[in-house]
Amino acid sequence: MAKEKFNIIQSTCIPIQIDNCNTDLIIPARYLASTTRDPKFFGDAFMHDLRYDADGKPVADFVMNQPAFSEAPRQGVHEIIVGGQNWGSGSSREHAAWAIAGYGVRVVISSSFADIHRNNLLNCFVLPVIVSPEFQQELFASIAADPQMQVKVDVPNQTVTNLATGNSEHFDINSYKKYCLMNAYDDIDFLLSNKDKIETFEGTHPLNPSL
Repeated sequence: MAKEKFNIIQSTCIPIQIDNCNTDLIIPARYLASTTRDPKFFGDAFMHDLRYDADGKPVADFVMNQPAFSEAPRQGVHEIIVGGQNWGSGSSREHAAWAIAGYGVRVVISSSFADIHRNNLLNCFVLPVIVSPEFQQELFASIAADPQMQVKVDVPNQTVTNLATGNSEHFDINSYKKYCLMNAYDDIDFLLSNKDKIETFEGTHPLNPSL
């Protein structure tokens, strides 16, 4: 998945108002057998069986096919999903996070996430933001009133703001994952960034010969 530093993300949103949106909806199981890691492949599979019918034709009334939300994500446009509660429930397939990242989404906002899926999103450089149910519903209402409204996610200050109303909430994030997102580091990048410190420690703490 693409590594891009997180700072302030301000974007229009895709409202996927489905409670308990499980990983089988996010990416159908038949895609799990693929050996590719091509982001576009998984992005095309994102919400596939809700986006398309059995003949491969777009389902007109599904939100991602509606004109206001059909444009592919890019900077400032549809980089944020506002999802229903308990987003990412079901199986622990990492492919669900690959699909969201491959589609181009950088932030998913919900009132609750399945724990494993939330960690998978972070590992794929997608920020899961937990807000109150009231704020979640406010976001849905603001998007329904104006699909062009924007949300600002301030990662350094850990705030999410509905720019249509001016209301904000604070969100929590693990300090290590926050550091990695803000520096575009995966776990290996983080270790390599501390290579000098690791080598210094090894040089001053030789292995115990009795072990």
